[in-house]
Formats: sequence, C-alpha cells, structure tokens
Amino acid sequence: MKPRPRCERKHHAKTQAFGVTHNPPATMQAHSNNRHSAPGNNDAPQCAHAGRPPGEGSCQRGGDVHIQLNPATMEAGENAGSRQHPHSGIHSHSHSHSEARGPEEGGGDSEEHSGSSLSELRYLLQWLHKSLPYILILSVKLLLQHVIGISLGIGLLTTFMYANKSIVNQVFLREKCSRLHCAGLLLFLTGSSVLLYYTFYNQSLHYSLIFLSPTVDFTNFWEVLWIVGITDFVLKFLFMSFKCIVLLLPCLIMSFKAKGYWYMLLEEICQYYRKIVPIPIWFRYLVGLREQESALGWSLGILLALLYLILKLLSFFAHLKHFRWVLRVFYSQPSYGVAASKRQCADADDICSICQAEFQKPVVLICQHIFCEECIALWFNREKSCPLCRTVISDHINKWKDGASSVQLQIY
Repeated sequence: MKPRPRCERKHHAKTQAFGVTHNPPATMQAHSNNRHSAPGNNDAPQCAHAGRPPGEGSCQRGGDVHIQLNPATMEAGENAGSRQHPHSGIHSHSHSHSEARGPEEGGGDSEEHSGSSLSELRYLLQWLHKSLPYILILSVKLLLQHVIGISLGIGLLTTFMYANKSIVNQVFLREKCSRLHCAGLLLFLTGSSVLLYYTFYNQSLHYSLIFLSPTVDFTNFWEVLWIVGITDFVLKFLFMSFKCIVLLLPCLIMSFKAKGYWYMLLEEICQYYRKIVPIPIWFRYLVGLREQESALGWSLGILLALLYLILKLLSFFAHLKHFRWVLRVFYSQPSYGVAASKRQCADADDICSICQAEFQKPVVLICQHIFCEECIALWFNREKSCPLCRTVISDHINKWKDGASSVQLQIY
C-alpha cells in the first residue's frame, strides 16, 4: 500500500475531526426520525435518502433544519478560513452597524443636551419671574438707605457733563466765545464744590485733597467709596475752573494756540493728581481689614496694602513717559507749518478751506495747503493728516487741546 503524503494525511485528519464535530446533528436527525415514526404518528412526513449521494441530503422535522456538509465543501471552507480571519466578517458587520447607528445616537445626544439647556433656561426665567417682587422690595430698601449718595452722584455727573460740553463749545468759538458764559461756568463749578464741602463739613472731606484723612469710618467700604468719588469730582471741577480762567484771558495776553497747550497741560496734571489722591484712603482701608485682632488679620491687611501700593506705582511710572512728552510739547509748542506769503494766499483765493473765511495768520503745510493758524490747530487736536489731501503732518494727536476733560472716574 502506497503511503500518503504528509499534507494529505493532515487534510484527512482535519476532515475526520470536522466530521466528528458535526456528527451530533446527524444523531439528532436519527432520533427525530424514530420519534416521528412512533405509533400514532403515521401521518408524519418521512425523508427518503434513496437515490441521493451521502452528505447531500437534508430533512426538516418540526421546524428543525439539519445540514450535512460534504468533504469538498469543508475543504473550500477551510481554504477560505485560512485566507481570512474567522472573526473579520463579524467585526465588519458590527462596525458597519455601529457606523450606521452612530449619527443617530450623536443626534440624539445633541437634542438631549439642547433640551436640557432650554429646560434650565426656562427654570431660571421662572425663578426670576417669581423672585421679581422680592428683588424690587430689596432694591427699594437699598435706594432708601443710600438715597443721598445716589442723588448726589447723579447731580455731580450731570454737572460735569454740562460744564465739559460748555467749555468745549466756547473753545471752538475762539474769539467769539461768550466771556459772560465762561464766568458763569467758573462761578457754578466753584460754588458747587464749596457747597458740597460745606454740607458735609462734619466729615472733613476736603482733607483728602491734601492727602489727609477725613473723619469717617475707614472699615466701611461704602464710606471709602463715597470719599473717593466726591474727591474725584471736586478735582475735576477745580481744574475745569482753571480752564475757564484761561478761556477768559484775552488774545493779547495769551494766543489761541498757547491756550490749547495750557488746556492740555492742565488736563494731564489733573489726571495724575487724581491718581495719587486715593492712595492714602485705600491704604488705610486695606490695612484696617483686621476685624479679628490677630496676627493673621494684621498680616493680611498689610500684605494687601503693599500690593495696592506696588500696583499704583507701576501704573504711575507707566504714564510718566507720556507726561514728560506733554511737558516737552508744552515748552516747545511746535508749529505745523510756516507763515504763508501773500502770493501763496492769493493763489488759494485768500479763503481758508476750514472756516471758509479770509485767512487769519495763514500757515502753509508741507503739502503746500494753506489754512488759518487757529483753524489748523483745532483740526490737529483730533487728526494727524491734512484736511484736503490727507498727507500725514503730525505723528501724534494733541489730545485735550480743545478744553475737554476726561470722563473716567478714578475710584482706586
């Protein structure tokens, strides 16, 4: 007998093993046939295997399906299994199923998230609607407790806005400004400051102007905020009064161009002085954060006060360079052009393009356009370029030369 090759022996062993594992269905088929062929079940269908090759027959009994595989089919299955991972079909099927289901689940999560956000917003609105009467009651109580401070703050802000706008308008009118109106503004600002300090004379609020301590409770935050706010408005009124005095001076004593530089210098001095004045007040308040007489309270208060001083010094030195530039501009008073000749004025029809009137002290710029000296000075308070050709003439804007004051409230 001729011995088989090793590969055929392996294949035969695998075939036998596969057939052994699939013998139980055949056994089940035999038992099912015996059960159906029992007495009393003559009408049960029988499966005939005659005329069929072995391994190709199939029989269904009571909904059971039995399949027998021939060696050729098993060999094809083994070859396919050796070429492909046995679980690849399952993984690909589950992966495609999860991909098909992923967008739906993501859409459901987003809808659920948006629904929860809307429900939270709805609950918040309902809570505000229910709490509105209580909030109004507390607001009215707060207004009654601080009615004097709130009313005084509104009055000071209104006074400042009116005086600031009036001064800017009078500066714009130049020689046509109303000296009576300027004198009225001066008296109004001075009288408002004196009346304010006289009304609260028992608190000695004027001490804060010279870096002394008013007679108030420095452990109360609202008292400290009250002192700082009043002092800041009074300083604004004081320097606005100085601007009114400069505005009242005739042009023979001080030219319009020189007045613009004085307005700028006064405003810069006012802003720097307002930065320094609140320092002693806030320093005392921060050091006084020792409600509990303990080393921790003292240490925390001193640490906060020192941190406040450091921040103020950094802010002050950061603006020191700009203040030096303002002083240099004030002393040099640079001009934007040279005096124009009569021929140049005649070529321009002796009409200023800004005021639409005859030239008054005409100056010609580097772009050869001619304007009145005062008109172009007002123009360069807000712009850097020529009003006709947009040639850049100045490298900076001369802010505050129009007599305006800063609206910022310096509370720290």
